[in-house]
Amino acid sequence: MSRVLVTGGAGTIGAAVVRRLLRDPRFEVRVSDQRDAPDWMREGCEIHRGDLRDRDEAKRALVGCSHVIHLAAIVGGIGNFHKLPYTLTDVNSSLYNSVMGAAVEIGVDRFTYVSSSMVFENSTSFPTAEKDVDRVPVPTSAYGFSKLTGEIQIKAAHVEHGLPYTIVRPFNAYGPGEMPEDEPGIAHMVPDVIKKVLALPDGAPLPIFGKGDQTRTLTHVQDIADGIVTATGHDAALNEDFNISAGDERTIADVCQVIWEQCGRRDELVFEHLPTFDVDVQRRWPDVSKAKALLGWESQIPLDKGIADTVAWLRTV
Repeated sequence: MSRVLVTGGAGTIGAAVVRRLLRDPRFEVRVSDQRDAPDWMREGCEIHRGDLRDRDEAKRALVGCSHVIHLAAIVGGIGNFHKLPYTLTDVNSSLYNSVMGAAVEIGVDRFTYVSSSMVFENSTSFPTAEKDVDRVPVPTSAYGFSKLTGEIQIKAAHVEHGLPYTIVRPFNAYGPGEMPEDEPGIAHMVPDVIKKVLALPDGAPLPIFGKGDQTRTLTHVQDIADGIVTATGHDAALNEDFNISAGDERTIADVCQVIWEQCGRRDELVFEHLPTFDVDVQRRWPDVSKAKALLGWESQIPLDKGIADTVAWLRTV
């Protein structure tokens, strides 16, 4: 049995990855996070709590692990990218510098680097394939750039030190586990919009950023977790990169309509269009054929069901 370290395991995607790993008899799980781990995680996993930006702390977290799934990062919605550009770049690069360096020193069988669809934020090729990462202009946002440089660094560690790696790029994660914030745009779109719809009086317009014609491919967090774990344990994923995403491109307006209906609204949906941010990706539609061909993986949870699950969860918290 292999022991896998999940950095950032107490976060929304991290917790889903840990749940998925606990169902896999091949793995024992160690979680490293500065946040408190929930009781169910403490019962089923080893817990390491510390600042992984410290190389010695990262080595302590890694000792005895054959696999790493590196999720620890500052993330969030589009507002976070504009509010905290230096902090995002500083923290995220410090984390992967330290954890990758520790993995090189200790030696692991596989380092799974969880990147982001934001590496493709300036793409003009659709559906966007993995190979396009070397062709599209570099990201404009500090967050996208920090994720892209992490990809470059893990490949460099492979070239120079033979570190075995897999890169996975989740697209537009949503699902139970992420709370909306008071300030719109700090959390991701789905919890933000659900919060607004549930509080909106009948007949009032729903505020959204921009025209609503921007497109996304929303992917349920359970599907993303399954894709990450599948890639981590698959021979065909060695030293490869994968888009981990649903395949159906939806406009923001369309997604809002699904949320509206799953919140039980029967009045007509009308939008209030707010000025958007400087970096607001107009189109996001990945090619997901590589993961299906090499890993036999594809997303399973339809958008309406996933939104319904998320609404139900948010009503209880």
